[in-house]
Amino acid sequence: MPRTLVHLVRHGEVHNPAGVLYGRAPGYYLSERGAAMAERVAEVFTDQSADVASVTASPLLRAQQTAAPLAQAYDLPIHTDVRVIEARNHFEGLALSSNPNMLLNPRHWPYLLNPFRPSWGEPYTSQVRRMIAAIRDARSGAVGREAVIVAHQLPIWLTRLHLEGRRKIHDPRKRECGLASMTTLTFNGATLVDLTYSEPAADLVDPTKLSVGA
Repeated sequence: MPRTLVHLVRHGEVHNPAGVLYGRAPGYYLSERGAAMAERVAEVFTDQSADVASVTASPLLRAQQTAAPLAQAYDLPIHTDVRVIEARNHFEGLALSSNPNMLLNPRHWPYLLNPFRPSWGEPYTSQVRRMIAAIRDARSGAVGREAVIVAHQLPIWLTRLHLEGRRKIHDPRKRECGLASMTTLTFNGATLVDLTYSEPAADLVDPTKLSVGA
């Protein structure tokens, strides 16, 4: 059976001096450091002479910018897929990292009642369902080669938990899905046979900054 790789790449660092939970809000672009991360991701593939057949990205600007150097390196178009977009979130637009007391406002309380769904945004099961569908299509379109999907932290992490048979409820601080990281799925035919994780741009991450949004 042909061996096919699907790489789930999280976008690079975003310019976000206010520390806003940006979610799906438009206009959030890569910082200079984030652009360097995107270049690093492209270098990883070209240095390994990876046989990249397709580059897919979330419609959000930060994902498109992260995908651009890789697509250019392989002379491929960026396929925009809304199924790999960031999750909806009631708290989008709030600077919770700098002012968590915002959650004390009673209007937010109904959205904090059920962390298992979660009640503040798109259900975990919905995120996994759309990501799995996008992965399946990417694999089918790159049989025997490699496909890259540039997406966001939470959908990628939930997909990994699902594939590894772990519970989707989790501590966000313990997600193994750093900026410009790669979660690589190896398929033998249609069967997932391996899952690996790497952080090619780890040395570029600013440890003094919180990763707000995804």
